[in-house]
Amino acid sequence: MNSTLSRRTLLKGGLAVGAGLMIGFEVPARRRVSAQGKVFAPSAWLRIDRDGLVTVINSQSEMGQGTLTTIAMIIADELEADWSRVKIEQGGADRALGNPNLMRGVQGTVGSRSIRDYLGTWRRAGAAAKEMLIAAAAREWGVPVDECYADNGVVYHRPTGRKLTYGDLADKAAQFPVPQNPKLKTKDQFKLIGKNVPRRDTPDKVTGRAIFGLDVVVPGMLVATVQRCPVFGGTVKSVDASRAKAIKGVKDVVQISSGVAVVADGYWAAKRGRDALRIEWDEGPNASVTSAEISRTYAQLARQPGKIARRDGDPTTALVGAAKKLDAVYEVPFLAHATMEPMNCTAHVQADRCDIWVPTQGQTPTQARAAQITGLPPEKVFVHTTFLGGGFGRRFETDFVTDAVEVSKAVHAPVKVIWSREDDMQHDFYRPATYNVLRAGLDGGGAPVAWTHRIVSPSLFIPRKWPLPPNGVDPAMTALAAELPYTIPNLEVDWVFKDFGVPVGFWRSVSSSQNAFITESFIDELAYAAGRDPFEYRREILGSKSPKHKAVLEKAAKEAGWGTPLPAGRARGIAVAFSYGSYAAEVAEVSLAPDGKVRVHRVVCAVDTGFAANPDQIKAQMEGGIIYALTATLYGEITIDKGRVVQSNFHDYPMLKIGETPRIEVHIMESGDFVGGAGEPGVPPLAPAVCNALYALTSKRIRRLPIRPEELRRA
Repeated sequence: MNSTLSRRTLLKGGLAVGAGLMIGFEVPARRRVSAQGKVFAPSAWLRIDRDGLVTVINSQSEMGQGTLTTIAMIIADELEADWSRVKIEQGGADRALGNPNLMRGVQGTVGSRSIRDYLGTWRRAGAAAKEMLIAAAAREWGVPVDECYADNGVVYHRPTGRKLTYGDLADKAAQFPVPQNPKLKTKDQFKLIGKNVPRRDTPDKVTGRAIFGLDVVVPGMLVATVQRCPVFGGTVKSVDASRAKAIKGVKDVVQISSGVAVVADGYWAAKRGRDALRIEWDEGPNASVTSAEISRTYAQLARQPGKIARRDGDPTTALVGAAKKLDAVYEVPFLAHATMEPMNCTAHVQADRCDIWVPTQGQTPTQARAAQITGLPPEKVFVHTTFLGGGFGRRFETDFVTDAVEVSKAVHAPVKVIWSREDDMQHDFYRPATYNVLRAGLDGGGAPVAWTHRIVSPSLFIPRKWPLPPNGVDPAMTALAAELPYTIPNLEVDWVFKDFGVPVGFWRSVSSSQNAFITESFIDELAYAAGRDPFEYRREILGSKSPKHKAVLEKAAKEAGWGTPLPAGRARGIAVAFSYGSYAAEVAEVSLAPDGKVRVHRVVCAVDTGFAANPDQIKAQMEGGIIYALTATLYGEITIDKGRVVQSNFHDYPMLKIGETPRIEVHIMESGDFVGGAGEPGVPPLAPAVCNALYALTSKRIRRLPIRPEELRRA
């Protein structure tokens, strides 16, 4: 890792690799850069060296979802590049790489947005570069452009067979304006897009050459670990560091905004030094908070009206006149992200620049936070993005970046801050715990005529000082609940805000994960109350307004053999959800042991992402989402006692094991008329599908997660 060469310098042509040219490309329209530098780079995502090597800059973070490969194959396909001559490079923080659809151009990898937000941009980038190269060749030969074509990194003259490589044409292409509306390929012309292209990062990960945040080493680097107050919001009252400083290898002890950092020549010395600290804490106002208190308060607040997220018709009157009424309370707990690689960051703060090596999902927030701490302008903060050992939303936060920058600034040296697994588990930004009161009314034929859903929860927007919409409702807490797709003429969803000081954050699929469990489980309750098959009931009440919901639902049911006999002791459950631009339905096949332990044998998933850029990656993402969701369904729960997290490691916050993993079948339905996400849509339908199967098996309704075997144990 080179600490003296920034990605920004590289993108501007500071690295001399043959002759060439840096020019501008307004995709989206942002700025036009004049001719300079040593490479032909018609966009911030692409450059071609004089030897014909094509380098694609990955603006997104690679955390296992495959953007490092998919962005390159999209650009290379439209460019007509030689895939064997395409190199992929991870980009740092650069506004030119920002997402115009994400918070005014923030560069970040969240919300399953990479392909669905950037697909058109990347395709135009490749197509525009190709047109410029063809135009350069036509001028060189003195022939009409339409007599020339590009293929596999070479431009050919059709009548004579003459040819020039992209490297030959790099300088000459710079004389042409960048096409802003280049002609894109039709689907039948794709060579890479839509195909199962093997991932480029797999060999380096298998051989250990891949650099994750914990692998970073820079000259003169020290290692630090931070002791934080165990109570959320607590602060340091006093610290005695004398014993810590006596530990061999400890270099310094500094107080920073999150606690007390011990700086040493290695992690073991830093950890021993931290263990030797004597700190008196001011535990603050949250020291008495417990999970039981949170649940009780939520229940009390649920008795009062909240802010309206959606209201159709008059559900109050419709409920009074309903032939049959149903009431239910659903609860979901706080959840940790539990990424494989604990939080870490390496920073080197100098007088005129700050370098940060970090596994981050948010290059722009990282750069902005470091600029704030150091007082440097953002362009003097250089973010070197490493591979991420899992993200799931956790690495969009900047608390671990703050640790490293503050410590480096204090000790005037490069510092790697490493969190332990316990730090990671007990100082996360948790998926919010929520309390949900639902009521529904059915007519004489079993059709729903009324539905109300009250959500009591903290907010993801308010702590971040993000503006709420005019209705005062945090959309991150009501997602999917307020967009219920079923035909229900009288419907109301409202939200009651309550914050207990527990830090909350964006967890894979955010509130869609809990709201799908709640709404799809309650829909199942309505189906049984109506005396109907749960799959057929959903089909009926989806009506004609939700054809894509219905299509994936029907596909999943068909492939799972819905309605066909199962081995004794097994049952199926089904659920469907739209999240992050894609439609997904899942069928879970479940059995139950005498001790109440749940076994999920098979999950069948049908997903429509609209446009499938790399089908194999979509399949992998859905499989990963299902496993992540099943872990949470069976085991996931963070509990609070005396203002602190009880769980500390995988012994009391377990992960799904290989032997517990079901057979997963993914069926991609490519409707082609939109571009959806893939990282998160596999999560929401899983919990309700499993819990609905358990009801079919036991007649016991799961309304509180995680599933508790003691509540299902046979008498």
